[in-house]
Amino acid sequence: MPPFRTGLLKRKIESDGAIKPCGSNTQEGNENSDKDEDLIKGELDNEDDVSDSEHESDEKSDTEQDEVLFDNDVDSLLGDNNSGHSTDESSELTDSENDSDEESSHKTIESDDSGSESVGPMLGSSSDTRDRNKEVDEKKELRKKSMTNQQKSRVSDSIQKLSNEIHSNVTSQPVQQKDEYESGDTSDEEERVNTAGDVPSWWYDEFPHLGYDLDARRIARPQRRDLIDDFLRKCEDPEFWRTVKDPSTGQDVILSKDDLKLIERIRNGNVPSETHDEYEPWTDWFTREVLATPLRAFPEHKRSFLPSRSEQMQVARLVHALKMGWSHTRREIAARRRAARARAFYDLWGSDDAVSRRAAPRHLPAPRRPPPAHAESYNPPPEYLLDRKETKEWEKLRETPWKRKYTFLPTRHSSLREVPAYERFTRERFLRCLDLYLAPRALKMRLTIRADDLVPRLPSPRDLQPFPTAEVLRFAGHEGLVRSVDFDPAGQYALTAGEDGTVRVWEVSSGRCLRTLALGEPAAAARWTPVGGLSLVAAAAGARLLLLNPGADVGAHRVAERTDRLLRDAPPAHDVQMDERTRAAVKWEEVDEASWARGVRLSVRHLGPLAHVAWHARGDYLAATVRDGGARAVLVHQVSRRRSQLPFRTTKGLVQCAVFHPREPRLLVATQRAVRVYDLVKQQLVRKLLTGAQWVSSVAVHPGGDNVLVGSYDRKLVWFDLELSGEPYQTLRLHGGAVRAVAFHPRYPLFASAGDDERIVVSHGMVYQELTQNPLLVPLKQLRGPERREDLCVLDLRFHPTQPWLAAAGADGTVRLYS
Repeated sequence: MPPFRTGLLKRKIESDGAIKPCGSNTQEGNENSDKDEDLIKGELDNEDDVSDSEHESDEKSDTEQDEVLFDNDVDSLLGDNNSGHSTDESSELTDSENDSDEESSHKTIESDDSGSESVGPMLGSSSDTRDRNKEVDEKKELRKKSMTNQQKSRVSDSIQKLSNEIHSNVTSQPVQQKDEYESGDTSDEEERVNTAGDVPSWWYDEFPHLGYDLDARRIARPQRRDLIDDFLRKCEDPEFWRTVKDPSTGQDVILSKDDLKLIERIRNGNVPSETHDEYEPWTDWFTREVLATPLRAFPEHKRSFLPSRSEQMQVARLVHALKMGWSHTRREIAARRRAARARAFYDLWGSDDAVSRRAAPRHLPAPRRPPPAHAESYNPPPEYLLDRKETKEWEKLRETPWKRKYTFLPTRHSSLREVPAYERFTRERFLRCLDLYLAPRALKMRLTIRADDLVPRLPSPRDLQPFPTAEVLRFAGHEGLVRSVDFDPAGQYALTAGEDGTVRVWEVSSGRCLRTLALGEPAAAARWTPVGGLSLVAAAAGARLLLLNPGADVGAHRVAERTDRLLRDAPPAHDVQMDERTRAAVKWEEVDEASWARGVRLSVRHLGPLAHVAWHARGDYLAATVRDGGARAVLVHQVSRRRSQLPFRTTKGLVQCAVFHPREPRLLVATQRAVRVYDLVKQQLVRKLLTGAQWVSSVAVHPGGDNVLVGSYDRKLVWFDLELSGEPYQTLRLHGGAVRAVAFHPRYPLFASAGDDERIVVSHGMVYQELTQNPLLVPLKQLRGPERREDLCVLDLRFHPTQPWLAAAGADGTVRLYS
């Protein structure tokens, strides 16, 4: 409890309830405040109040202060209408104060006299002093009793007058219901808040306002109290000890009981919340039992088996520590412990050489001098002896001996006995000793690594047969470059297209040309449909994509007739629906009778010349690549409904070719430096393959669908594993020129690549079913390709569908078959 409150309570207790009628509520508030004050004891409990100590020293002054406080409270209860009565009452209170002042002055004089009397007996006897003290005490008690009776009578009279005034003037009125929202105030405006915003208050220390509101009006600063006002408020306000000032609004805030409890818990170092239990029982949210079944039923992804880079570095550090002897294995540590626990026996009659050898550091042998050369022999060969000219030059370099060819002059002696003593023997021995003494030596750990261990162990090509090894057949008949070669699904016929504007069908077994289809324009590509029940060929001739039927002479005539029936009748009009953008880029055309007789069944005209054509695995869709087509470079055609689609609105880069995925509805688009894989169902980009090449030339997809082979004009052959990552799995440099064609075998683990260097490289590419095992790539054979024409050699490659045969389209106008 603060000191001023202690003084006030003490005075009221001594006055025997002089203000009890009017101060009952105050006493109840004091009791509550005392309970609250017990919650926190700060520095106010230890401070001394000078004013309270002065009042406590004088009993009369305590009574006067109580009366003044009581009179002020009574005056505050009266209204403006009772001004006359309040004046009379104040005059009575003033008289009482004057009387009390006279009594206090009289008491002070008597206390001075008693003090003067108390000094004298110190010189006299002790009995006189005791008598005088008793008389003084009796007089003080009599005066206190008389003063107390007078005060009680005065207070009772004043209370009676006040009660009469209050009962006479107060008139009871009925309760009037008033709308609390009539004045415009709401509950949000009950408490004053800071509308100046989050602005530091010290910015306005030198100004009479606190800031500005939303209407740019100044916010007046609350009235400041000086030290005197704070002291008076401290004496009058019983809630002053727990009143704080809000710096943002300048208002006084009284701390509640909860706030005091919170402060007390924080000062005691406890948790602020009383409901928080620091020692509540722990709940095991996860079980300690190991589950016997896996959480996932599918195998782990292939990239999860890649070793971690951090773990690899940690293992390397451990291996290095084991090699250097800094760390030891558990077996070595256990052996050392067993050796330490074993009892040691010493040979008392043996020598101490072994002990001294163990204690001494390891001997490092000095480096050996190089053996003498032929010029240092006592009888050197004639070619090592110096002639006159060389001797003169050797003598001229006396001042710069390090420039001489030899540090000595080669001399010939007939026998070893005639060899004189070496002049510089002592100096060289001395320099040798200095080198051995001053030169530091270190023990080098040598690893016996053979060159064969650094080369990966590859299987022998004999174990990887069959694969093409030699040229067995040559198809000749084209005039100019042969741009494309392909086989029918059964492997009985071969299809070629050249710049002479013809498409030729060959019999594979004999090399005989069965039919020649004239297109009228140079053919860039020709592909046979992968469906065995149709006789259909797609050929790119300039800006037209032609669908050809080789005829009844090639294959079964029933298959040719079925193909003609499917292509003769046009589909319903509602099936052929294309948007305006596609119609502007593609136009399906019917052919005339003359073209039908030549084998042309349908024609699809594009905006620009075609560069590449690829069939879908089901044989109903075609992917055509237009050279320099921009956003319309890739088109997908559906033969059964005779409609086309533009799958991309924009293309990122110059498109080289586009191929379908063999097993999934995906499209692989090769640009100049990357290959992008798109999902045709979800219509989104699945993966981007970064080739690292400057210019991509061709793309081939493995029959399994998980691996992609990319060829480039900068002599690179890049292998990608789609299940692993978008980075190259391996980059092969097998050619000395540009790589123009790559191909996979549909059945055997073979792939081939060819370009402008007159070499066709056949390699073994085994893709395992186990995800933990990486593909095995082994170059097998280099086949001699066609002759070079205009710096071109091989333009296209294609494997036989069933046999390990390879067909290569050459720039010399021939197609060569390797077996």
